[in-house]
Amino acid sequence: MFVFDAHCDTLMDVVAGKRRLAETGKGGHIDIPRLRQGGVGAQVFAAWIEREFLPGSGARRACQYIDAFYREVEDNPDDLAFVRSAADLARAQQEGKIGAILAIEGGEALDGSVEMIRIFHRLGVRLMTITWSDRNELGDGAYDPTGGGLTKAGVQVVREMNRMGMVVDVSHASDATFWSILQNTTGPLVASHSNSRALFDHPRNLTDEQVRAIAERGGVVCATLVKPFLGPGYNSVAGVVDHIDHFVKIAGVEHVGIGSDFDGVGPDGLVDGIADASQIGLVAEEMRRRGRPEHEVEAIMGRNLTRVFSEIMG
Repeated sequence: MFVFDAHCDTLMDVVAGKRRLAETGKGGHIDIPRLRQGGVGAQVFAAWIEREFLPGSGARRACQYIDAFYREVEDNPDDLAFVRSAADLARAQQEGKIGAILAIEGGEALDGSVEMIRIFHRLGVRLMTITWSDRNELGDGAYDPTGGGLTKAGVQVVREMNRMGMVVDVSHASDATFWSILQNTTGPLVASHSNSRALFDHPRNLTDEQVRAIAERGGVVCATLVKPFLGPGYNSVAGVVDHIDHFVKIAGVEHVGIGSDFDGVGPDGLVDGIADASQIGLVAEEMRRRGRPEHEVEAIMGRNLTRVFSEIMG
C-alpha cells in the first residue's frame, strides 16, 4: 500500500547533526529503512524555525534546513526523489523511490518579505504552513489568536502561493486566519496535521465547518498521530481512526488523509501503539478491521494527497 505522509519534523535532527536519514539506531521516528517498512512512498519534510532564530533570522535558518534536505536527497539517490511537480511524484512511484517533498512550517521563515516565498519556491519548497502556533508577520496562530486573521503581507503570500503552485497549509492557523485564507485563495487547501475539534475541543483541531470548507475546495484534511491533539479516550490507533471516521462523515472519503507529525514530538508524544514510521500501516489495519473498503483505505492513506498535490504543483 502507498502511504503519503503530509508532515514530519525529521529535518530538525538532520540540520542539528544528530542523525542522517540513511542511519538506523539513532532514535527519532523516521529514517529511510523505517519509511520503507511502513510503506511510505511520499513524505513531506518540514522546516520549522526554532524560536531563537526569530525575529530576523528565519530565512537564514530555513536555508540551512533546505541545504540539509538537499544533502539527504543527493546522498540517497536510490531511495529518495526530490518532488517539485506532479511528474516528479509519479516518477518516484514508478521507480519505487520515496517522493521527498520540501515544506516550511510557519511563514515566519519569510522574515516579513513576500519576495522570499518566490525564492523558496525556486529552491523547491512546495508547501508552506502559513503560521505556526504563534502569531507571525502573515497572521494569527492557533495559540495566539487576536481575531485579526491574515495581515496584508499574509494575503499577498497566499495569493502568490496559489499563482506559483504551492500548497497552502492551514494547520496551526487560528480560526480567523483559517477563514481569511479561505477568502483570499482559490483551489484546494490542505490541513497537514490536525484532528477533529468535534471529538476533542483543542485550538489546533478543526471544526466541522472548517473541515467542510476544505472539502468544498477539493482539499484534504489530514489526521495526525499526536497524543495531545487526539483527546481523552482517543489515545490509541482506534482513536486516530475515530478522528478519521469523523472527517469522512463530514468531508467525504476523498478529502481525508494522514499527517503523522513524526519527529515533531518526543518519545511520549505519539499515540499509544505507534512507535515510529514503520508502524503507520496500523492505521490502515484498523480501518480495514472496521470494514472500510480497500479502495477507501488506499485513498485515505495516500491517493487523496497524491491527487491534490499533483493538481496544485502541476
